[in-house]
Amino acid sequence: MNFGRGPSVVLNVGGTRYSFSREVLKDFPLRRVSRLHGCLSEQDVLEVCDDYDRERNEYFFDRHSEAFGFIMLYVRHGHLRFVPHMCELSFYNEMIYWGLEGSHLDYCCQRRLDDRMSETCTYYAAEEPNSGLEGKGRRPPGAEGGKWLERMRRTFEEPTSSVAAQVLATVSILFVIVSMVVLCASTLPEWRAAENRSVEEQSRYTAESVREPSGIIEAICIGWFTAECIVRFIVSKNKCEFVRRPLNIIDLLAITPYYISVLMTVFTGENSQLQRAGVTLRVLRMMRIFWVIKLARHFIGLQTLGLTLKRCYREMVMLLVFICVAMAIFSALSQLLENGLDLGTKNKDYASIPAACWWVIISMTTVGYGDMCPITVPGRILGGICVVSGIVLLALPITFIYHSFVQCYHELKFRSARYSRSLSAEFLN
Repeated sequence: MNFGRGPSVVLNVGGTRYSFSREVLKDFPLRRVSRLHGCLSEQDVLEVCDDYDRERNEYFFDRHSEAFGFIMLYVRHGHLRFVPHMCELSFYNEMIYWGLEGSHLDYCCQRRLDDRMSETCTYYAAEEPNSGLEGKGRRPPGAEGGKWLERMRRTFEEPTSSVAAQVLATVSILFVIVSMVVLCASTLPEWRAAENRSVEEQSRYTAESVREPSGIIEAICIGWFTAECIVRFIVSKNKCEFVRRPLNIIDLLAITPYYISVLMTVFTGENSQLQRAGVTLRVLRMMRIFWVIKLARHFIGLQTLGLTLKRCYREMVMLLVFICVAMAIFSALSQLLENGLDLGTKNKDYASIPAACWWVIISMTTVGYGDMCPITVPGRILGGICVVSGIVLLALPITFIYHSFVQCYHELKFRSARYSRSLSAEFLN
C-alpha cells in the first residue's frame, strides 16, 4: 500500500471498525477493499471510500454495518447468506458494492434472490411507463398532448388510477352484468315461448328484432364495448402490442360475433339460408360469454389467475403429462381386467381403452360420477390404486402453482396500492 502510514489500517463500516494489516489488503477477497492497497494519493482513496482520517489511518464507508458483518463471515468461513429481516435486494446491493456477485451466495439464498428479482422486474415494468419524464422538471415539445393521452390511457387501463377510471370501470361492469343477464334469460323456455318464432329466433339480428327489448339492450351493450375498445386502441402507445394482449383479444372475440351475425343475417335473406346459418348464429351468440372475462380488467382475483397460468405453464404441462401417462397405464390395465380376459364376466363399459380413459379421469380427480365402475376384484383393486395415484400426482405440481399464485397476487396488490396512492393524491389536490 503506497498511501498512509502504520503497520495496520482500520476500516469503519457504518460505525463498526475492522483492523487489518497492510499485507492482508493486497489479496483481500473483497475487490473494493483490495483496491485500497494500490492507492497513491488521498484523492485515489476517496474514490474507493467515503472519507479518510489521516491521523488514525482510518477509512470510512457509509454502508450497512450488519450486512458487511455477514460479508466478513463469508471472507472467513466461505458461506454467504442473507441478513435476517433485511431486504434481499438491499443485501445484494451491498454485495455489488463490495465486489461480490450473486453466485457467491449459498444455493438457498440464490433462489430467494432470483424470486425477489423476478418480482422486482414486474414492479419496475409496471412503473416504467409512468416514470419517463416525471420528476425531471422538463417538458419537451408536445408534452401536454402526451400527458393527456397518458391520462386517458390510465383511465381506461387502470381502474384504480383516478376517480374517472373508477366510474368508467363501474359502468363497464354494469354493462357486462346486464349483457350476461340477458344472455342467460334468453335461454329460458319461458323466454323462447314468448317469442314463439323459430325463424325469427335464428335471424335475431334483423332490423325488426333489434326493436325488441332484448335486442335494444344487446345493441347498447355492444355499442359501449365497441366504443371502449376503439378509444383504448387510439390512446395506446404501441398499437401492435395492444392487439397482442390477451384481454384485448378477448374483447375482440366478444364483440366480433355480433357484427358477423348482423352481416350473415343481411347476406342470407332467404329462410332456407337462415336455417343453414342458424347453428352458426347460435354459436356466435353464445360467444358473448367471453364478456365475463372482461371483468379481469377490474378484479385482482381474475388477473392473478391469468398471470399464474401464464407463469406456471411448465407446471401445467407437467401436470398434464402426469395425467396422460397415468391415463394410458390405468386405462389399458382396466380394459384388460374388466373386458379383455375371458373370465366369464365382461364389463361392457370397458369395451375399449378410450372408453376406460373416461373412468380413469373421473377416478384420478376423485369425482366419481358412478356411470361406470369395475365389477371384478382385480379391477376394483386397480381402481383403488388409480384413485390414490391420482391424489399424489395431482398434489405434486400444486405446491409450485400455489406459490406462484401468492407471488402474483402480491405483485398485483402492489400495483393496485400504487394507483390507490395516486388516487388519494388526486383527492387531496
